[in-house]
Amino acid sequence: MEQEHKRRVRYQGTHPRNFREKYKELNPEKYGDDVEKVLQSGKTPAGMHVPIMVKEILDFLEIQPGQTGFDATLGYGGHTRKMLEQLQGQGHLYATDVDPIESEKTRKRLEDLGYGPEILTIRRMNFGQLDQAAPGILFDFVLADLGVSSMQIDDPERGFTFKYDGPLDLRLDPTSGVTAAQRLRELDEEELSAMLVENSDEPYADRIARAVFQVFQRGGTVDTTKQLAAIIEDALSFLPTGERKEAVKKSCQRAFQALRIDVNSEFESLYSFLDKLPGVLKPGGRAAILTFHSGEDRLVKQAFKQQLRAGVYSAAAQEVTRPSAEECFRNPRARSTKLRWAIRA
Repeated sequence: MEQEHKRRVRYQGTHPRNFREKYKELNPEKYGDDVEKVLQSGKTPAGMHVPIMVKEILDFLEIQPGQTGFDATLGYGGHTRKMLEQLQGQGHLYATDVDPIESEKTRKRLEDLGYGPEILTIRRMNFGQLDQAAPGILFDFVLADLGVSSMQIDDPERGFTFKYDGPLDLRLDPTSGVTAAQRLRELDEEELSAMLVENSDEPYADRIARAVFQVFQRGGTVDTTKQLAAIIEDALSFLPTGERKEAVKKSCQRAFQALRIDVNSEFESLYSFLDKLPGVLKPGGRAAILTFHSGEDRLVKQAFKQQLRAGVYSAAAQEVTRPSAEECFRNPRARSTKLRWAIRA
């Protein structure tokens, strides 16, 4: 029986606004010219992630053919691909990711480029389990990009953005754990306020927590991204009109970040990763970590400093490396990035 042909859903106006309607951006292999135009305009195409600070990372890692490496956070595979190119078909790269949706897409994408299991092993696991990624194997180089991938941020169904309405989910692995909406129900007002401060330094944490629980007390729900954004906007209504819009935007960003960190136990995973990292590196092995907010950068800085003092590392970054102004113009999502590195003694 001949399969019925389905036409793609049409959109209003001259340009698609809905994530699912951006069919060209979602198919970069088929519409390369259109995707390149989006990139040249300083935007990230829907369903795609632009790797950050690639040159700086490769310059530090000094990858040689025949080496063995580990990409702790596979994501879209941009960094992975560049590291594989450096291996020139010799050696092996291991990679992990908890996201079953995007990691499978990336596996297929890299296989189509010729990077099969003979040189690349992808495992679905948390990067805090790096000692289990390749038991018994020590790595010449390790990279951890701690940021959330653009594919996750841009898809409203994943609940990572307040710009579009969608379920308040925020799980990196949508097949396990509780959603952000469920987590809000589990916390009391004081716990929510403390979490907003600890995970994102939110200055209006008390007001936002109170506003959320007032909604619950009235029998309301906070199940979608727009609902939470509206509550935050209402909580900050006391601010002067000229300051309010920008303050609401930043508080929304911080609140979503705080919830994401909590739902995915990101700090716990990072503690585990930093503790186990020296044990999986060869003597002289190099590790590079990209951070995107002050909380995780503090943890990396403190761990490297303590382990350098203890003689675990022979060298570690004293200052962060930041992306160039040119890169930030091309990719605005790179602006908050910090690169830290360490070399195993």
